[in-house]
Amino acid sequence: MSDIKFGTDGWRAIIAQDYTVDNVKRVAEATALFMQERGMKKAVIGYDCRFGGQLFADTTARVLGSYNIHVIMGDRIATTPMISLAVTKLKADIGIVITASHNPPSYNGFKLKSSYGGPSIPADITAVENHIPAQAKSDLRSLDEMKSGNLLSYEDLETMYYDHVMASFDIEAIRNSDFHIGYDAMYGAGYQIFPRILPDAKLLHCDYNPSFYGQAPEPIERNLKPFSEMLKADPKMAIGIANDGDADRIGMFDGDGNFVDSHHILLLLLYYLHKHKGLSGKVVITFSVTDKMIQLAEKFGLEVEVTKIGFKYIAEIMTNEDVLVGGEESGGLAVKGHIPERDGVWIGLMILEFMAKTGKTLQELVQLVYDEVGTFAFDRYDLHITQALKEKVIANCKANAYTEFGSLKIVNTQTLDGFKYYLDNGTWIMIRPSGTEPVLRVYCEAPDRFKAISTLDIVKAVLLG
Repeated sequence: MSDIKFGTDGWRAIIAQDYTVDNVKRVAEATALFMQERGMKKAVIGYDCRFGGQLFADTTARVLGSYNIHVIMGDRIATTPMISLAVTKLKADIGIVITASHNPPSYNGFKLKSSYGGPSIPADITAVENHIPAQAKSDLRSLDEMKSGNLLSYEDLETMYYDHVMASFDIEAIRNSDFHIGYDAMYGAGYQIFPRILPDAKLLHCDYNPSFYGQAPEPIERNLKPFSEMLKADPKMAIGIANDGDADRIGMFDGDGNFVDSHHILLLLLYYLHKHKGLSGKVVITFSVTDKMIQLAEKFGLEVEVTKIGFKYIAEIMTNEDVLVGGEESGGLAVKGHIPERDGVWIGLMILEFMAKTGKTLQELVQLVYDEVGTFAFDRYDLHITQALKEKVIANCKANAYTEFGSLKIVNTQTLDGFKYYLDNGTWIMIRPSGTEPVLRVYCEAPDRFKAISTLDIVKAVLLG
């Protein structure tokens, strides 16, 4: 029996190693027991492009059906936001997504969504974990038995999402604008819905490929070199949008092929929603997001809250309070007027609408933000190191062993979730182990890109000894 634990965003494991049919049954049974305990009767289940997605989704459905829970299945590959939206539209009690999001192709996973259409709150995740049995139930109903017993139905989740998008955005303004749009699905679940919404977009990696061509489908700059080159080669391109494996995260490029990270996108969303659309509300960001968000929110007279890493913390606040913009460094962003969920397609459309309504390029919109808060750059190193070295670094952080990195003195430290050090060269760096991968992440915000990279290099050299 393997120990199963949920990370910052669901349970993930390597397929055929720990991510097996039997272990999926165990997690599904824990979910069913949790639902039964809470009087829940209906679940929506979907899956993305990863290997075995439909098999694992069907297995999950059979477990839930064996506990007399009515299951609504997506009729094809779906993005995570499609499933979250469907939970609210179909008035289900819970959503289950078979996905490992941005993890390498060898992984699959199991995400839980609550009735409000966002990630399940940490307390509910813990309750599910506590129900995971040592051995899975073996006598399961078949899908045919579930159908005949009115415990299984299928829905077109993509069309449900498409209709919601068409009712929420000025899609005609985007379609009729004179700028050209590039889209990189990274072989993920967005490969059908984005071109359906914007048929004239120039596409890359919009095919079904469960191996993701060997590339982890995480929309960060170093993973998107071919996309950047495609944009640079076409002088008509004004913007490039990329999504991760389940299309809840976003990466973006301007018309010159320069990466626009999630920190800048968050600032653009806040600027557009408050200054152009006249909306207000709380701004909620995770610990690793740029301090410029606090600066801009305060300039606009909006309340700010900083949470631990993990979108589930933002989602919990969004369900209880009036939140205008919420987001995390890793490209998971959410806005008022939609479900409390990360949605890479939705956020991309919002920036496109901002461009269409103002007639400005993405570079010009970024400059509007810089005029308010000043220029900055952000970067991150993912250090693939031994578990022993990772534990040593974290132990040093906990023991306050670092007072400087090379010649850079630490002037302030924050420890909400990880270890954030403000340095005397005008930068801050943050050290934190990944919650889903064997990686130590080191983040840096600086006045410019050169200073961010040089600071990261200095810190890396100290950490690796």
